Formats: sequence, structure tokens, C-alpha cells
Amino acid sequence: MPGYDPKRELKALYAPKNTDWAFVDVPEQRFIAVDGSGNPNTSQEYARAVQALYAVAYTIKFAVRRAGGDDFVVGPLEGLWWAEDYGVFTRREKDAWHWTMLISQPPWVDEELVGQSRQAALAKKRLPAIGGVRFHTLHEGRCAQLLHIGPYDDEGPALARLGDHLAAHGLRHSGLHHEIYLGDPRRAAPEKLRTVLRQPVAPST
Repeated sequence: MPGYDPKRELKALYAPKNTDWAFVDVPEQRFIAVDGSGNPNTSQEYARAVQALYAVAYTIKFAVRRAGGDDFVVGPLEGLWWAEDYGVFTRREKDAWHWTMLISQPPWVDEELVGQSRQAALAKKRLPAIGGVRFHTLHEGRCAQLLHIGPYDDEGPALARLGDHLAAHGLRHSGLHHEIYLGDPRRAAPEKLRTVLRQPVAPST
């Protein structure tokens, strides 16, 4: 069995059962990341960024294996999303979205290994977007989180409910909206897609 699988090691974060908002404490994690903006359904920048991210992720995995380190499972695709107006998410105005796409890394993957793997992947794949892949640490702390089942475009009502949920607990948004994609939209029917929705929070006063 591979030595590290985020879905096994961090079940509360990658395999939640609750389909309405609940609170969870998220520790610091390591990721590889790539930044961009625009509609993820139509943007070539987004498609190239995700392709580059996976190229580096698997280069890291194979580099660790060749070095005799613990093997690990490449984690699911994740995204941090933001905009000038939060309402564009509930209205699904995707051209106004900014994003940082992520893939979780084991605790022993560091910035040096990411840099080496980026160069190796770029030399092999020759995808310019690989040059934008970077090492990233994220410590979200207290978050509201739920498991959304269904099409991505049906997330709006859940996001709209979040404001009332936070207000009832004396909390506010703090940090970027975070999504974890547990299903593959190329293979799964839209109504069967599973997505973790997460929002860092802080006291409102």
C-alpha cells in the first residue's frame, strides 16, 4: 500500500459525509499550484494549467520512487477560487473567476523537489504552462465544509446558504473558497459528481 494517500490520511477533509455546512479544522498542507483566471469550462489557460499540474505531480511521484522513498497516491485536483465580487460564484459568472489549482503533496515533498521535478517535466513534456507550477503551503484553520453531490453548476444554493450559516455562528468569510474534485467529469455523470466545498472562516467581530 502506498505510504501516503490524502483521502486516507485526512478523511475529514477528503471524504466528508455531511451534505450541509459543518465546521472542520484544517492543518497546514503542502501542494503544487498553478494560477490563472477565466472560465474553467472554456479557457485554454485553465486546461493547460491542469495538464501542467498533473505532469509535475507524476514527475514528483516517480522521482520519489526512484530515490527509494515512500510511494504515494497523487491526490485529487483542488482549486482556490476568488473574484472582486463573491456574488459571481452564486450567479456562476465564470469569466470573472480567478483560480489557483492545486494537488496535495506528502509532508516530505519540499520546494527543492518541486523545482527539480518542474524542470524535469518541462524538459520531457515541453508544455510552457509547466513553468508556472510552484510549491505552495496552505493553512486554512477553521473552515465550513460540505460534500456537494451533483453538477458543479448546482453549487449556487449551497454557497448562498453559507452566509446565513456563518452569521448564525458569529463568523465571516476569511480566505479563499476551496473546492476538492473527488469525481472525474470526463467519466462520471454530472448528477454523480462529488465535490468538497470549503470556506475558511473567522469571528465576525
